[in-house]
Amino acid sequence: MARYRRKYIAGGRYFFTVNLARRSDTILVDHIDLLRQAYMDTVRDMPLTCDAMVVLPDHLHAVWTLPAHDSDFSERWRLIKFRFSRALGQTRARSASKHAKRECGIWQRRFWEHAIWDEADYMAHMRYCWFNPVKHGFVRRAADWPYSSLHRDIRAGRVAADWVGDFDEGDFGER
Repeated sequence: MARYRRKYIAGGRYFFTVNLARRSDTILVDHIDLLRQAYMDTVRDMPLTCDAMVVLPDHLHAVWTLPAHDSDFSERWRLIKFRFSRALGQTRARSASKHAKRECGIWQRRFWEHAIWDEADYMAHMRYCWFNPVKHGFVRRAADWPYSSLHRDIRAGRVAADWVGDFDEGDFGER
């Protein structure tokens, strides 16, 4: 059995990629209100700062900063996945292992995380979140994708309204 080693840093900054089990599915945007509620309920119970997030039909990316005393991003993702799945009320085809663990088959079992090293790494991952809908061909301009924190950052003046974006090749947890 594979052992996954995660780097837990109290107060750390992380980039995440979280995928649906069936990459052709569209339930994340089809049921965005359920995902938002699952996220808000989880953040209410286990606070964090969401620096960036983008939701695509079959996966999402996020940059989070955890509270100074806390490193438990795994529990946060477990709760978001659980709450969304429960609210959705659906199951998908499941392996015997997923069935035995009472998983509904909607999500990939794990997620990809990267501990942010420095400010340049942080900005690269922020830009990756903002640019991801363009990369996947959903829109021509990042600001045209409705399920992105880019809109919040434009309103706050952290990003120019006409930001076109760029794409630096790197490992961001996508296949």
